[in-house]
Amino acid sequence: MRLTRMFSAVEATAHCDLPCGVYDPAQARIEAESVKAIQEKYQGNEDPVFRTRAILIKEQRAELVKHHLWVLWTDYFKPPHFEKYPQLHELFNKATKQAGAAGGKGSMDPAEGQKLLDLIAEIDKIFWETKAAA
Repeated sequence: MRLTRMFSAVEATAHCDLPCGVYDPAQARIEAESVKAIQEKYQGNEDPVFRTRAILIKEQRAELVKHHLWVLWTDYFKPPHFEKYPQLHELFNKATKQAGAAGGKGSMDPAEGQKLLDLIAEIDKIFWETKAAA
């Protein structure tokens, strides 16, 4: 009888895989800020070695942006979120493409980095609205 009470199952429900607080668009934003800062530094420097290093680091940071966005898209946001915010799938698609060859990884233009930051800001706004509603 003691063992039954000790090992009885307790039902728990959550809208995410782990307790809230582990997901945050800030991770993607910080990496995107790095992408844009590197693009700006690249534009202000003519040293070929520096420029090569800048490209490599920027591409790594852009890949991290994509990773953090994908985690939010696939793990945090659930069907009710996509119903309430029908633009969310397209927004994530645009943002991950902007982090990839279309912008972050494929360009050294800081304007492309800013586009990425703007898309992340839209995701961030929706994210915090969903957190407030939870």
